[in-house]
Amino acid sequence: MLSYLRNSRILWVTTIALACAGNGFAQQNYKITDLGVNNPTNNFSMVMGLNNQGWAENMDGFVNPPITSTSTTIANGRAVIGIYGFNIDLGTLGGKNSWTNYGGINDRGEAVGLAETSVPDPDGEDMCGFGTKLTCRPFYWRYGHMTALPTLGGNNGQASAINNRGQIVGISETTDSDPGCTAGKPGKVISPVLWEKGEARPLPTLVGDQDGFVQGINNRGQAVGSSGTCTNISMHAVLWENDTAIQLKDLGQAGGAAYAINDHGQIVGYVSSADGTTIVGAIWQNGEITSIPILPGDSAAFATGINNRGQVVGSDFNSTGWSHGFISQDGVLTDLNTLIPGDSNLFIIAASNINERGQISGMATVVTGPNAGNIHAILLTPRDGRIGESMADFARTHPDSNLHPNVCGHHLQRFGLGQLQR
Repeated sequence: MLSYLRNSRILWVTTIALACAGNGFAQQNYKITDLGVNNPTNNFSMVMGLNNQGWAENMDGFVNPPITSTSTTIANGRAVIGIYGFNIDLGTLGGKNSWTNYGGINDRGEAVGLAETSVPDPDGEDMCGFGTKLTCRPFYWRYGHMTALPTLGGNNGQASAINNRGQIVGISETTDSDPGCTAGKPGKVISPVLWEKGEARPLPTLVGDQDGFVQGINNRGQAVGSSGTCTNISMHAVLWENDTAIQLKDLGQAGGAAYAINDHGQIVGYVSSADGTTIVGAIWQNGEITSIPILPGDSAAFATGINNRGQVVGSDFNSTGWSHGFISQDGVLTDLNTLIPGDSNLFIIAASNINERGQISGMATVVTGPNAGNIHAILLTPRDGRIGESMADFARTHPDSNLHPNVCGHHLQRFGLGQLQR
């Protein structure tokens, strides 16, 4: 594994070559790899970070109570790195659980995320979201060792993404009481933060916004995320550049977040629709916004990954939760299920990242067999050859997801699409 890490410079050459190949690409089909779950007793796994070597950082856990429950939660979970079929459990900081946000692994194999300690949160908060109310800390993982990152004085924090320069972004509680929190649920101000050389530096929020959440960072040090209030941290999509918070355009309604930015400054995320009834995927470029259509039959969408070719991936939702992973390329939106073999036993319900090799990560529902209904982490790799029978044939009857809608809410909150767990 260390030799792979040391040889990662080779991938930089590949990355540069691919990035310079131009932006006009024919849509292609993909080989789909089932990354499964790390623990055979788990029933949920999703790739949240993907580097240019195809290494995946997954959130891997068990959904409990039963799926039909009205209050489904993640009972336990771990951040896991998958390397060519070999999984590494990143561990915790003393508690039972760890987790990850989008963009949590770089080309050197360094990873970031959030992990529980063994110390109860003195304010009874549950930032890690597992119901344990243990202190939640941002972590940095390298060569088999997890280290807690410093906060801005508060008890809790999360690390979201790391670039190839080793810059890390995320959030940290401060020691300041948050005036925007509701009565009976006191909280501290949540500050966007940049970690560099082990030191935490607060980033500003937009004028009038108390709290912020950084989701992604590119190799130029430009960061993206959102800012808002204690009860809604995703009121405005934000770009951070030169220690300045810049509000990204919306469609006329408050509500939005940016998730990823490529090295050309193209940004993806979501915003509220012009009529305020739903959320739609968004691409920001040169100060302008372009919305991404929602696939037929779905009711909401957001985009979470973009590479230097300008290929965008994301996820659609319907009334039951996660429904389809998509790719948007050269202005054409495509359901990824139409680009994999028709005999696949997996139905793609989310796409999280796309690397410079064109590989796409996400999660899929197992369609049949002993694991039917479980959610598995997946990796799609472009391949030559004709597209086989379309998985669209299964669209009317496929099990979109065996997760209760509340689980989607749980993840949306974790991913910054809703308010933080206070």
